[in-house]
Amino acid sequence: MELIDQTQSVPDTERALCRVFGVDLPEPKRGVLLELYVQTVLFCRERRFRREQTSALLSIIKSVHEANIETPLDNVDQCLKYSQELLLRHSVRRPPFSVNLFSFEEATCVFKYISNNYLRLYKLYKYVFTPQITLDLSLTYSEPLASEDPSEVDVENVTEQNESEQETSATEQEETSNASVDLKEPTADRK
Repeated sequence: MELIDQTQSVPDTERALCRVFGVDLPEPKRGVLLELYVQTVLFCRERRFRREQTSALLSIIKSVHEANIETPLDNVDQCLKYSQELLLRHSVRRPPFSVNLFSFEEATCVFKYISNNYLRLYKLYKYVFTPQITLDLSLTYSEPLASEDPSEVDVENVTEQNESEQETSATEQEETSNASVDLKEPTADRK
Protein backbone atom coordinates (compact mmCIF):
# COMPACT_ATOMS: atom_id res chain seq x y z
CA MET A 1 0.00 0.00 0.00
CA GLU A 2 2.93 2.36 0.54
CA LEU A 3 3.91 1.91 -3.10
CA ILE A 4 0.35 2.57 -4.28
CA ASP A 5 -0.05 5.59 -1.96
CA GLN A 6 3.09 7.20 -3.38
CA THR A 7 1.76 7.22 -6.92
CA GLN A 8 0.11 10.37 -8.23
CA SER A 9 -0.76 9.63 -11.85
CA VAL A 10 -2.86 6.85 -13.34
CA PRO A 11 0.05 5.25 -15.29
CA ASP A 12 2.16 5.16 -12.12
CA THR A 13 -0.74 3.59 -10.24
CA GLU A 14 -1.14 0.99 -13.00
CA ARG A 15 2.55 0.08 -12.81
CA ALA A 16 2.38 -0.20 -9.01
CA LEU A 17 -0.73 -2.36 -9.18
CA CYS A 18 0.92 -4.58 -11.81
CA ARG A 19 3.80 -5.20 -9.43
CA VAL A 20 1.63 -5.68 -6.34
CA PHE A 21 -0.94 -8.01 -7.92
CA GLY A 22 1.41 -9.65 -10.42
CA VAL A 23 -0.81 -8.85 -13.39
CA ASP A 24 0.73 -10.67 -16.35
CA LEU A 25 -2.08 -10.97 -18.89
CA PRO A 26 -2.34 -10.38 -22.61
CA GLU A 27 -3.72 -7.02 -23.70
CA PRO A 28 -7.35 -6.56 -23.56
CA LYS A 29 -7.53 -8.49 -20.29
CA ARG A 30 -4.63 -6.61 -18.73
CA GLY A 31 -6.08 -3.20 -19.54
CA VAL A 32 -9.56 -4.08 -18.26
CA LEU A 33 -8.23 -5.54 -15.00
CA LEU A 34 -5.91 -2.61 -14.35
CA GLU A 35 -8.75 -0.17 -15.04
CA LEU A 36 -10.85 -1.99 -12.44
CA TYR A 37 -8.09 -1.77 -9.83
CA VAL A 38 -7.20 1.85 -10.63
CA GLN A 39 -10.84 2.93 -10.33
CA THR A 40 -11.02 1.17 -6.97
CA VAL A 41 -7.92 3.02 -5.75
CA LEU A 42 -9.36 6.34 -6.97
CA PHE A 43 -12.64 5.58 -5.19
CA CYS A 44 -10.75 4.90 -1.95
CA ARG A 45 -8.80 8.15 -2.29
CA GLU A 46 -12.00 10.07 -2.94
CA ARG A 47 -13.57 8.60 0.22
CA ARG A 48 -10.32 9.14 2.16
CA PHE A 49 -10.05 5.53 3.21
CA ARG A 50 -7.09 4.40 5.30
CA ARG A 51 -4.46 2.07 3.80
CA GLU A 52 -6.02 -0.95 5.50
CA GLN A 53 -9.42 -0.11 4.07
CA THR A 54 -8.02 0.41 0.58
CA SER A 55 -6.11 -2.87 0.78
CA ALA A 56 -9.20 -4.72 1.99
CA LEU A 57 -11.40 -3.27 -0.77
CA LEU A 58 -8.84 -4.18 -3.44
CA SER A 59 -8.75 -7.73 -2.05
CA ILE A 60 -12.55 -7.92 -2.05
CA ILE A 61 -12.72 -6.73 -5.66
CA LYS A 62 -10.02 -9.21 -6.67
CA SER A 63 -11.78 -12.11 -4.91
CA VAL A 64 -15.17 -11.28 -6.43
CA HIS A 65 -13.58 -10.97 -9.87
CA GLU A 66 -11.87 -14.36 -9.51
CA ALA A 67 -15.16 -15.93 -8.40
CA ASN A 68 -16.85 -14.40 -11.45
CA ILE A 69 -14.41 -15.73 -14.03
CA GLU A 70 -13.88 -19.20 -12.58
CA THR A 71 -16.89 -20.51 -14.49
CA PRO A 72 -18.40 -19.69 -17.88
CA LEU A 73 -21.87 -20.01 -16.35
CA ASP A 74 -23.96 -17.07 -15.17
CA ASN A 75 -23.11 -16.63 -11.47
CA VAL A 76 -24.02 -13.01 -10.80
CA ASP A 77 -26.15 -13.94 -7.78
CA GLN A 78 -23.31 -15.92 -6.24
CA CYS A 79 -20.91 -13.01 -6.85
CA LEU A 80 -23.35 -10.60 -5.19
CA LYS A 81 -23.69 -12.85 -2.12
CA TYR A 82 -19.94 -13.40 -2.00
CA SER A 83 -19.24 -9.66 -2.09
CA GLN A 84 -21.77 -9.10 0.71
CA GLU A 85 -20.15 -11.85 2.77
CA LEU A 86 -16.65 -10.45 2.30
CA LEU A 87 -17.81 -6.93 3.08
CA LEU A 88 -19.57 -8.15 6.23
CA ARG A 89 -16.37 -9.89 7.36
CA HIS A 90 -14.61 -6.54 7.15
CA SER A 91 -17.39 -4.58 8.84
CA VAL A 92 -18.02 -6.55 12.05
CA ARG A 93 -15.60 -7.23 14.87
CA ARG A 94 -15.60 -10.97 15.62
CA PRO A 95 -12.00 -12.11 15.92
CA PRO A 96 -10.50 -14.25 14.39
CA PHE A 97 -13.19 -14.51 11.69
CA SER A 98 -13.83 -10.86 10.94
CA VAL A 99 -12.26 -7.47 11.51
CA ASN A 100 -14.00 -4.14 11.86
CA LEU A 101 -12.42 -2.05 9.10
CA PHE A 102 -15.51 -0.37 7.65
CA SER A 103 -18.23 1.47 9.53
CA PHE A 104 -21.86 0.93 8.58
CA GLU A 105 -21.89 4.02 6.32
CA GLU A 106 -18.60 3.06 4.70
CA ALA A 107 -19.78 -0.52 4.15
CA THR A 108 -22.96 0.76 2.51
CA CYS A 109 -20.92 3.08 0.28
CA VAL A 110 -18.52 0.24 -0.65
CA PHE A 111 -21.40 -2.11 -1.47
CA LYS A 112 -22.95 0.53 -3.73
CA TYR A 113 -19.56 0.97 -5.40
CA ILE A 114 -19.22 -2.79 -6.00
CA SER A 115 -22.74 -3.13 -7.37
CA ASN A 116 -22.47 -0.02 -9.59
CA ASN A 117 -18.93 -0.52 -10.86
CA TYR A 118 -18.43 -4.26 -10.95
CA LEU A 119 -21.75 -6.08 -10.92
CA ARG A 120 -23.32 -3.64 -13.37
CA LEU A 121 -20.52 -4.50 -15.81
CA TYR A 122 -20.60 -8.18 -14.86
CA LYS A 123 -21.26 -9.44 -18.39
CA LEU A 124 -18.36 -7.40 -19.76
CA TYR A 125 -15.93 -8.98 -17.30
CA LYS A 126 -17.43 -12.41 -17.95
CA TYR A 127 -17.02 -11.97 -21.71
CA VAL A 128 -13.46 -10.64 -21.57
CA PHE A 129 -12.03 -13.07 -19.01
CA THR A 130 -13.88 -16.33 -19.64
CA PRO A 131 -12.12 -18.56 -22.17
CA GLN A 132 -14.12 -19.01 -25.34
CA ILE A 133 -14.92 -22.61 -26.23
CA THR A 134 -14.66 -23.44 -29.90
CA LEU A 135 -15.41 -26.71 -31.61
CA ASP A 136 -13.05 -27.87 -34.32
CA LEU A 137 -14.80 -30.66 -36.17
CA SER A 138 -12.99 -32.62 -38.84
CA LEU A 139 -14.15 -35.83 -40.42
CA THR A 140 -11.88 -38.56 -41.75
CA TYR A 141 -13.07 -41.66 -43.55
CA SER A 142 -11.45 -44.97 -42.77
CA GLU A 143 -12.22 -46.52 -46.16
CA PRO A 144 -11.84 -44.77 -49.49
CA LEU A 145 -15.12 -44.17 -51.29
CA ALA A 146 -15.81 -46.24 -54.40
CA SER A 147 -15.43 -44.16 -57.51
CA GLU A 148 -17.95 -46.05 -59.59
CA ASP A 149 -20.16 -44.33 -62.07
CA PRO A 150 -23.80 -44.68 -60.91
CA SER A 151 -24.92 -45.55 -64.45
CA GLU A 152 -22.56 -48.58 -64.51
CA VAL A 153 -23.80 -50.15 -61.26
CA ASP A 154 -25.37 -53.55 -61.84
CA VAL A 155 -28.99 -53.24 -60.67
CA GLU A 156 -29.45 -57.01 -60.38
CA ASN A 157 -26.42 -57.33 -58.03
CA VAL A 158 -27.75 -54.60 -55.75
CA THR A 159 -31.21 -56.20 -55.65
CA GLU A 160 -29.74 -59.62 -54.80
CA GLN A 161 -27.61 -58.11 -52.00
CA ASN A 162 -30.62 -56.31 -50.51
CA GLU A 163 -32.73 -59.52 -50.56
CA SER A 164 -29.99 -61.57 -48.89
CA GLU A 165 -29.53 -58.86 -46.21
CA GLN A 166 -33.29 -58.86 -45.52
CA GLU A 167 -33.32 -62.68 -45.21
CA THR A 168 -30.36 -62.55 -42.79
CA SER A 169 -32.00 -59.91 -40.62
CA ALA A 170 -35.31 -61.87 -40.57
CA THR A 171 -33.45 -65.02 -39.47
CA GLU A 172 -31.63 -63.07 -36.73
CA GLN A 173 -34.92 -61.63 -35.48
CA GLU A 174 -36.47 -65.12 -35.25
CA GLU A 175 -33.44 -66.41 -33.31
CA THR A 176 -33.57 -63.51 -30.83
CA SER A 177 -37.31 -63.94 -30.31
CA ASN A 178 -36.82 -67.69 -29.69
CA ALA A 179 -34.03 -66.92 -27.26
CA SER A 180 -36.23 -64.49 -25.35
CA VAL A 181 -39.00 -67.10 -25.19
CA ASP A 182 -36.51 -69.65 -23.82
CA LEU A 183 -35.41 -67.20 -21.19
CA LYS A 184 -38.96 -66.47 -20.13
CA GLU A 185 -40.02 -70.12 -19.80
CA PRO A 186 -37.78 -71.08 -16.83
CA THR A 187 -38.96 -68.06 -14.85
CA ALA A 188 -42.60 -69.07 -15.49
CA ASP A 189 -41.86 -72.59 -14.11
CA ARG A 190 -40.49 -71.15 -10.89
CA LYS A 191 -43.73 -69.35 -10.11
